[in-house]
Amino acid sequence: MKYILSGCLTLFMVAFATAQRSSGYWQQQVDYKMEIDMDVNDYQYKGKQVLTYTNNSPDTLNRVFYHLYFNAFQPGSEMDVRSRTIEDPDGRVGDRISKLAPDEIGYIKPTLLSQDGAPVQYEVAGTVLEVVLDKPILPGTSTTFNMEWDAQVPVQIRRSGRNNAEGVALSMTQWYPKLAEYDFQGWHADPYIGREFHGVWGDYDVKITIDKEYTIGGSGYLQNPEKIGHGYGGEGMEPKKGKKGKLTWHFVAPKVHDFTWAADDEYIHDAVEGPNGVTLHFIYKNNPEIIENWKNLQLKTVELLKFFNENIGQYPYKQYSVIQGGDGGMEYAMCTLITGERKFESLVGVTSHELAHSWFQFLLATNEAKHEWMDEGFTSYISSEAMNVVMEENNPNPQSGSYRGYAFLALSGKEQPQSTHADRYASNRAYGITAYSKGAVFLAQLGYIIGEENLQKTLKRYYDEWAFKHPTPNDFIRIAEKVSGMELDWYLTDWTQTTNTIDYGIKDVSEEGDKTTVTLERIGLMPMPIDLYVTYEDGTQESFYIPLQMARGEKPNPYPTLKRTVAGDWAWAYPTYTLEIENGKTIKAMMIDATQRMADINPENNVYGEQ
Repeated sequence: MKYILSGCLTLFMVAFATAQRSSGYWQQQVDYKMEIDMDVNDYQYKGKQVLTYTNNSPDTLNRVFYHLYFNAFQPGSEMDVRSRTIEDPDGRVGDRISKLAPDEIGYIKPTLLSQDGAPVQYEVAGTVLEVVLDKPILPGTSTTFNMEWDAQVPVQIRRSGRNNAEGVALSMTQWYPKLAEYDFQGWHADPYIGREFHGVWGDYDVKITIDKEYTIGGSGYLQNPEKIGHGYGGEGMEPKKGKKGKLTWHFVAPKVHDFTWAADDEYIHDAVEGPNGVTLHFIYKNNPEIIENWKNLQLKTVELLKFFNENIGQYPYKQYSVIQGGDGGMEYAMCTLITGERKFESLVGVTSHELAHSWFQFLLATNEAKHEWMDEGFTSYISSEAMNVVMEENNPNPQSGSYRGYAFLALSGKEQPQSTHADRYASNRAYGITAYSKGAVFLAQLGYIIGEENLQKTLKRYYDEWAFKHPTPNDFIRIAEKVSGMELDWYLTDWTQTTNTIDYGIKDVSEEGDKTTVTLERIGLMPMPIDLYVTYEDGTQESFYIPLQMARGEKPNPYPTLKRTVAGDWAWAYPTYTLEIENGKTIKAMMIDATQRMADINPENNVYGEQ
């Protein structure tokens, strides 16, 4: 999708796009102008925000909600209590929040809020600001909110914070009062308990005033590089020590749904030109032990960007920044924060994953609280495919680790449906495997069902039709149906809304004269089409494809050079299926799904004879 940088961007026109909802597609628009002044001595800052909100919905809005994410980093917060009561707390959090002193906690405290110049009533409820409007926002109209707030950056615990484990001063993620998303399902004012976020598309104009010796990297385009230096222009690439006073960094980020930045007084800044005129920025600590890896990372990132462009769609912005910060790896608009003291392969791997999120989350912006597997799973799938190419791993199935993770969870007795809200999983392990591994298998297995070529076409068409929108699972599966010509609602339902498992087996094989009768059985509740691969005693091979009746279609032959026989459909309710092979050949071995793209939880009964 071609991206136009100039002009005022409105998203109301997407109502004419390929709507998958009966009421027609629409989404809200929010434009931010913000100014903050950071004190790097006590990590407190004051903020001013002018927010223009356009109601493109058919509904009249009488109230709005803001996220105040920093409030999660206080003793007794929902994030704190959940971390101390879940069976397997994230080791980065544990009970650390409960032990924060007053000068270590995070907070965002609104001190002024008005709507079109008139004060409004509001109440802080943990990490959510509840606002009663002075006047309703009618469909198709806009209103302007003015807010001022005081804030303190918490000690770095989870994603956001100051002085992380690698010594980065400021990881400024989820740092501002952010208007919650309102869509066809209503408000999504989820408290910040542990997972990720959902946001409204808009344009950001942000001015950050900070000590001169600090270098900033983050979302958007720097508007005053000639005044800033720090590798952006003017004064050079190394951090400048001994300066007095402050600089104001001015960034503009058009058509995004978040704004993030990081700052440190020991950052090195490198810039490399990537494909299609995209400038890749690398901002990392001046630590001799990591510099070589960060230098080598740069050309690998160019290769990764090219891979994603070719296999999903063109990255539409003109910059992307890889920044050392945070507590692991986390994606944001036009940038990522990653920990940098890693082995080279790990550094490339985390960059691959977070860069891929620029497509699956920051361009195809699903609601991560409700459909986290579409974000994390799709990202895990495509980043593994990219690593297999860029790092020359030569793995015949780059998703094999995801299949193993899913099988472990499915057999553990602790699996919950993928439709579970991200904060409602009983354990972090169940969430992680379901979102990342099972989500990746969803795509890989879809390739088994509709064919790899159709899967690749589906991903590209999904991007073309749904970039800069908030697609749902149904929106994606409808694209796959249009591409493949198959009915796939059964797949979306069983895989994402139940914990039904796949288990097919070879039940019996009998020979009589020139005929071999093979009886297959469906043991698990989840239906699938079947590929049965046969090896004969004379060394020849053949495949038999048994379509699933409810799919109402057939996939192309995955191996055109291998003879394939398309058998009759198998209807789900029948527990067994009989296949007759009448070619007079003696069968040496058979295997259901020799490619191992079907997530069968008991592959042992998929095999017959000597392999």
